[in-house]
Amino acid sequence: MLTRIFGPKPGTGILSKLASGYVRLVYATSNVKREPPDTDAKLFDQHPQILAMWHGQFMLLPNLKPERPADVKAMVSRHGDAELIGDVLRRFGMDLIRGAGAGKRKRNRGGATAMRESLRALEAGATVAMTADVPPGPARRAGAGIATLSAKSGRPVVPFAIATSRSLKLSTWSAFTINLPFSALAIVIGEPVPAPRSEEPREIEAGRQAIEEALAETTARAYAIAGAADPLSAEEKAKPGTALKTYRLATQLAAPVAPLLLAWRTRKGKEEQDRHPERYGIASISRPEGFLVWFHAASVGETNAALPLIERIAQARPDIRILLTTATVTSARHARARLPEGAIHQYVPLDRSTYVKRFLQHWRPDLAVLVESEIWPNLVLETKQTGVPLLLINARMSGPSYKRWRRRPGMSRPIFSAFDLVLAQNERLAEQFAQLGAPSSQSAGNLKADAPPPPVDAAGKADLSAAILGRSVWLAASTHSGEDEIVGAAHARIKKVLPDIVTIIVPRHPERGTAIAEMLRDRGLTVTLRSQGGGIDANTDVYVADTIGELGLFYALTPVAFVGGSLVEHGGQNPVEAVKLGAAVLAGPHVHNFREMYADLLRAGGVRSIEDADSLAEAVLDLLQNAVARKEVHVKAEACVAAMTGALPKTLSAIEAYFPEKVPMQHAS
Repeated sequence: MLTRIFGPKPGTGILSKLASGYVRLVYATSNVKREPPDTDAKLFDQHPQILAMWHGQFMLLPNLKPERPADVKAMVSRHGDAELIGDVLRRFGMDLIRGAGAGKRKRNRGGATAMRESLRALEAGATVAMTADVPPGPARRAGAGIATLSAKSGRPVVPFAIATSRSLKLSTWSAFTINLPFSALAIVIGEPVPAPRSEEPREIEAGRQAIEEALAETTARAYAIAGAADPLSAEEKAKPGTALKTYRLATQLAAPVAPLLLAWRTRKGKEEQDRHPERYGIASISRPEGFLVWFHAASVGETNAALPLIERIAQARPDIRILLTTATVTSARHARARLPEGAIHQYVPLDRSTYVKRFLQHWRPDLAVLVESEIWPNLVLETKQTGVPLLLINARMSGPSYKRWRRRPGMSRPIFSAFDLVLAQNERLAEQFAQLGAPSSQSAGNLKADAPPPPVDAAGKADLSAAILGRSVWLAASTHSGEDEIVGAAHARIKKVLPDIVTIIVPRHPERGTAIAEMLRDRGLTVTLRSQGGGIDANTDVYVADTIGELGLFYALTPVAFVGGSLVEHGGQNPVEAVKLGAAVLAGPHVHNFREMYADLLRAGGVRSIEDADSLAEAVLDLLQNAVARKEVHVKAEACVAAMTGALPKTLSAIEAYFPEKVPMQHAS
């Protein structure tokens, strides 16, 4: 960044001279405290060694020991800013090893070259200095590279940390610290970490953890001696930034707006009038006695992911009480129909601290489990404030959302550090949640791959099968605004080849049914609405199934299904339900909500990708007219989905770890 501002090498030289002078100024004006007192002697006790520090704290490294008894080479990456860093290090008499690990990123940052040069340097008797954590983070998590270097060379890792009582923290992934002059300056050299006994993965991981723990202890000690707050300590990460403070204040002041918002949503069919109090945190039922697990799932998709867990818990632990909150009318009705006996449904309160506190004071949950991407700031922070263990399961977020969170560490770190455990849908997401501040983030897989298909009404299926007997039929499922017009245009193209075609549309939000029907009728199509008791007859072009809880019926009825939310930038809907009920799946390009799932299906040939009305019509015609191709797509999809399963037992095991010990039943003697 700095080199881009000030230009190439001449500008870098000027900056590095200023930076090196600043480092000397900080040392010269600060009251230096050392642990142990003779850090100079301890620093090179293990020479040649690997000298390790955290990325955010390396500013004062060059002057750590001006008069060095041995050669020291510093590992510096190849990106633009590293030119400035390297020039500063050279001014302090340090040689460079260019290159660094790439972490989870695929681009080559010269890690293999840096490893070879580091091994040669250690063998030649030079100490190698390097940061243990790897961009883009998460910060303070040691990478496997430093443990591997230690194992290959047989040399120990010596942790060190420098902290000042006065400093500036930058909003970077590692909270890079600019130490200020006229400070108390602490230098701490930790105990050496022996090299792993071998390069076996288990030994490397054990070594990595040992290095991470040693650096954490050393860093904490340096900040304590300096009398400063570590910017990445749990206490500091929990402090809200300006954006989060503003949000919390704004939601408190927005109380007069809440009734207006609920009234508007009620008119739109998005709220139930008689359950408005629940949105203010006022419960409609008393809290049951016993250990209460609170699940929160925003909409139908998240509810479907949570229900198998809830059912398993209810079956295995009848002593555990279950509360499920949702945010939409559709998910509420879905939950009431499928929750096991004894489980309670409520609407989640609006995200205002007063409402959330009222909700928590009544329900007093013993464990809170949020599903997927339901990360409302007040809900998270107020729950954490009560001391309740807080989990985020089946966690996901879109790429744009992740970038927005990363740009606002003052908002993201307090929120994500509040979770005791995050179980993400894949490794990439687990890393992202860790980078945002989650203290424990793991990949557990996608619960939606394990979820059973939605129920199918056998009688309803028989009636509809009789109505469409002898006709071709296909389904546009979970459509969003902007997609129904494309579906209507595709129907017109298909009808030119298959005059008897019936298109079934199941809108994601049933309240849109009437508007969809009117739009299609304006295009000259004959449309009937299921919500109005309409059926399919010989003249029906499009059947709009604007009802709740019947999607399974239509997946089971139709051989080909377009899964909506994917031709507009919504992010797609779950394709697994369609696959499990026998449909060959089509989807548009916008599937980032299920990115890995669709990527696997596309690689396997288990889904057809479409882009517009023409490609949708072409794909529907091909699959309807070619039974062999249709079966091939479905068989490949089934195999792919089977390979995705496994998230349910992992997630259930993680949740059960927070349950009280099961009390054995007492038998009469």
